[in-house]
Amino acid sequence: MDWNSLKVFLAIVRSGSLSGAANNLDVNHSTVFRRLNAFEEEIEGQLFERKNNRYELTTLGHELYEFALNIENSFDGIRRHIIGKDIQPKGIVKITAPNNIAYRYLPRYITNFNLEYPDIHIELLVSNQEFNMSNRQADIAVRSTSSPAEHLIGRQVCTLNWSVFASKAYEDKFGLPNNIDELAKHVLIGATGGMCRLPTFIWQDKHFADQVVTRCDDLTAMSYFVESGQGLAFLPDDQSRPELIKLFAIQDSQPSNIWLLTHPDLRNVERIKLVMQYLTKAFSQEWPC
Repeated sequence: MDWNSLKVFLAIVRSGSLSGAANNLDVNHSTVFRRLNAFEEEIEGQLFERKNNRYELTTLGHELYEFALNIENSFDGIRRHIIGKDIQPKGIVKITAPNNIAYRYLPRYITNFNLEYPDIHIELLVSNQEFNMSNRQADIAVRSTSSPAEHLIGRQVCTLNWSVFASKAYEDKFGLPNNIDELAKHVLIGATGGMCRLPTFIWQDKHFADQVVTRCDDLTAMSYFVESGQGLAFLPDDQSRPELIKLFAIQDSQPSNIWLLTHPDLRNVERIKLVMQYLTKAFSQEWPC
């Protein structure tokens, strides 16, 4: 049985569609369609049923899925084991990081890093979503979290406090509050989606929900709403920039802890170790813990 057929099978399971699988595998739709049909002919059975425009596993598909996962994990383990013995300071390192850090900080850090290590090439994956570190979708994850995943290793590199931010455009229209209590008289920008679960926004909605007129699910977008004069916002201090006015800290908010994380099998890969060390130093100098 061709391992590539199982990779196509798993990609369809995870995305629920042929087009999604094609995107994940970086091939075209017709290739996925052809490989699935050939695989089903090879095993003489149907793996999927199409329901509500999604590909759902049949009974046979469910049986194969468990075996395919075990095979995938074995291949991933072999790959990490072999790569883990790499002692050369060269090659590709994939980093995933959230939007603002990826836009405003990592380009500067990585540019300086490559002056010292020109043979290490960085691929930056800009996303707030979790990547599978076991199959090396990413080698290093920059994450804001209070409890990093137990299957990963790394270190906390800095702590970001939260503050209330405004802009000159807002000040010209409404003036600025002097303290947290005066927010009741002002217009606020709030969170939606997954950001609603952050402690700072839980606290904001508990005390100032009536003042919120606009919501978004991305901190960088929220900062630009602030810049436009739409309202005031609670933001971590990495969002500071000249166009924004930092008013005062939010004493009741929990700070954001920034972690650098990798898979344990990759900790001794020279290029990954060098990137981890350099980024640790860069973050800690920018925002001392």
